[in-house]
Amino acid sequence: MDLPQSFLTLLIFSPLAAAVILLFVPDDERRVIKRLAFVLSLVPLVMSLVLWFSYDRSTPGFQFAQQARWFESIGSTYHVAVDGISLPMVLLTTILTPLAILASWDIKDRLKWFMMLFLGLESAMLGLFLSLDLIIFFIFWEIGLVPMYFLIRIWGGADRVYASFKFMIYTMAGSLGLLLSIQIMGLATGTFDIVKLMDVWVNMPAGTLPVVGLSVATVKGLAFVAFFIAFAIKVPMFPF
Repeated sequence: MDLPQSFLTLLIFSPLAAAVILLFVPDDERRVIKRLAFVLSLVPLVMSLVLWFSYDRSTPGFQFAQQARWFESIGSTYHVAVDGISLPMVLLTTILTPLAILASWDIKDRLKWFMMLFLGLESAMLGLFLSLDLIIFFIFWEIGLVPMYFLIRIWGGADRVYASFKFMIYTMAGSLGLLLSIQIMGLATGTFDIVKLMDVWVNMPAGTLPVVGLSVATVKGLAFVAFFIAFAIKVPMFPF
């Protein structure tokens, strides 16, 4: 089944559009806010189901790709697509979001902002799973930090202030290493496109990278460690 070229972009930003719609609902209309948030959260779910049944499992590689100009001067483009790994992650995200909204049905404090932040977080996660450019990937990675911080700080448990502060510090520390690794990879290869990097980065000849003055093996090792630490913090994984 053929889908519009912009289908993945619409899927990514549909929860964010839902959050904008909720912004115009009066704060005291609690029942409307809850029901509207739940109904709007079903839109990405329906779209991900369409994507699931439209995906051609007999064809390897990325499908339904969209690529547009962005920071061409540094070799970065807006590039999104889906493959057999990201597809179930997208579906799982769109299934869990309505369930999480239902689980939060009894929240009373700043209900509208809770729902808006949760929908914004869904957009960030979808963008993360569908990105095929490391700069776009990093942007969605950082966007997801904002709603998570406020969700923990405002609606968390007894130690929510400490937990949110610790979450912010740890995540920002991991993100700095992640950003540095992404920049080095882009400068070393001339591209941030993940599809191209799958070939260029893996097959880089041994030697010293003039950009950083380190050997290729060392740079690859440092990049792996930086990515691993950033992901371990986000999971979170011991000892983070």
